[in-house]
Amino acid sequence: MDTPQGPPPVPLVIACALTIERLALRGAHGGAAGPVTVLRSGMGPAAAERAMTRTLGAAGMRDAAVIASGFCAGLVPGMHPGDLVVAEETRGPDGVTVCTGTEVLAKALAEALPGRTVHTGPLTGSDHVVRGPERAGLRATGAIAVDMESAATLRAARQAGSRPVAAVRVVVDAPEHELVRIGTVRGGISAFRVLRAVLPAFFEWHRSLLLPRR
Repeated sequence: MDTPQGPPPVPLVIACALTIERLALRGAHGGAAGPVTVLRSGMGPAAAERAMTRTLGAAGMRDAAVIASGFCAGLVPGMHPGDLVVAEETRGPDGVTVCTGTEVLAKALAEALPGRTVHTGPLTGSDHVVRGPERAGLRATGAIAVDMESAATLRAARQAGSRPVAAVRVVVDAPEHELVRIGTVRGGISAFRVLRAVLPAFFEWHRSLLLPRR
């Protein structure tokens, strides 16, 4: 007698903007709870929104969980390149998206990357690279970090259907460590290696969800 089969595993989409981010995040998928897609959207909120909408419209992606990841600029004095940011919510011009399982992600990241500082709080969006005095203005809103794609990515994901969403970013640029270009990270910190090391935490978050969602 045939054994009844349950629903297929719910996919995980990990979205990033840059080729270097995708190279870090497309590592071994051992331990994943389902199919994993690493999506490179291109830079900026408009590109992120288009890429996410297109991806979630594909066959088999209706219930996919989504994590926006990659690099970010820290806004809080005392942050360092290589620190991690787990968003409690993302903020953009079209509103706020509340993230799923922030505590689970923060704990899993602390275990996967002992010695790295994990910050939790609001992650705000921008349509350009933030530098100098503009940081203080964004920090005054309560945000702890900024990037160009996370808010648009998660908003598009939620518009495409009810699903778990999260955002995890690696700080490469901070108030006392302003970055001229992405290749100038100093102090023995490799943002690429830090980003690559987050994958087990992403898979733990994915496993912890009560999926599939209906």
